[in-house]
Amino acid sequence: MGTVKRATRRCIVLLFATFVGVGLLMPTAHGAAFKKEYKLQVNVGPSFYWGIGATKFADLVKEKTDGRILVKPYFGSSLLKGAQLNAAQMVAKGVIDCAYESTINISPVIPEANVFHLPFFINSFENLDKMKAGGSGETVFAAMEKVGLAPLAWAENGFRQITNSKRPIEKPEDLLGLRIRVVGNPLFMETFRQLGADPVNMNWGDAQTAFQQGVVEGQENPVGVLIPVQIWQYHQYATLWNYLADPLIIYWNQKQWNEFPADIQKAIREAAEASGRFEIALSRAGLDDGESLRILRDEFQYTMEVPNPIEFMESKGMTVTRLSDAQVKAFVEATAPVLAKWTEEIGPELVKQARADMAQ
Repeated sequence: MGTVKRATRRCIVLLFATFVGVGLLMPTAHGAAFKKEYKLQVNVGPSFYWGIGATKFADLVKEKTDGRILVKPYFGSSLLKGAQLNAAQMVAKGVIDCAYESTINISPVIPEANVFHLPFFINSFENLDKMKAGGSGETVFAAMEKVGLAPLAWAENGFRQITNSKRPIEKPEDLLGLRIRVVGNPLFMETFRQLGADPVNMNWGDAQTAFQQGVVEGQENPVGVLIPVQIWQYHQYATLWNYLADPLIIYWNQKQWNEFPADIQKAIREAAEASGRFEIALSRAGLDDGESLRILRDEFQYTMEVPNPIEFMESKGMTVTRLSDAQVKAFVEATAPVLAKWTEEIGPELVKQARADMAQ
């Protein structure tokens, strides 16, 4: 009888181990196993609106997939050792699973993304939304698919503004001779050279030192970046000129995405869209007509710590300049050669499509 009992116990243990093993594998409809963790590339830290949006995405994926898919954000481009322009390549190769990434950082691989970075071309949230939802946005997504990426949803870093330590920027001549820390994208560099500034590309740590030493006098970033970096420590003047947009795209490795069953794809896409809507509202809060604050309050039960970022910067001693339509027109005319050159680089048909999207 003891021998029979021992044999029975062994059978039970073996069966239990088998079921546990099957459960851990969590096979997809295509027979592949879900990974224990899916790595998410994020360029900024968790306290930035962009980082908060990435955390929201990870939380929603876990919730909507009942814990079957676990996304872990890796902030500060830690997966890339700071080489943020390599994000699209690494996701396409499958080295990184997914990304919550700026169109700026994918532009070396997806040049079509530069349609959002043409100087003084988009100008308003309304135009930006029309482009993302229109043919120009579809073109960018299609270009991503061609290189092995699966774009899921839009988010937003915001329109990029300029700050400096010398004077208010109200007309192109005010930029003459100023050394401005600029994103390394050639389009950005050429825009500032055309305006008479001296653009320099450096990481943020080096830029802060350069600001303190007076070696570099200005920089360009969205308001949602200016608050967490406490830009008033270095610069007294800010100009809201919406010179170009910085949309974010949530995307996945295409091969891996195609192996997910339909229910998992649906859940992740819904998480991406919801986190994108949440993050866009974070970035626009206090900068639009109040719609973003309403979305955050009513749809996400979220209260902004800084609901009016412009007043907040002014309370820190900054002079904030809002350009009139006539003042913006002067910058449009000054940068017209850059727009013409990069229209050819990006493709005249895509720029034509963007204009048509905005005219809707």
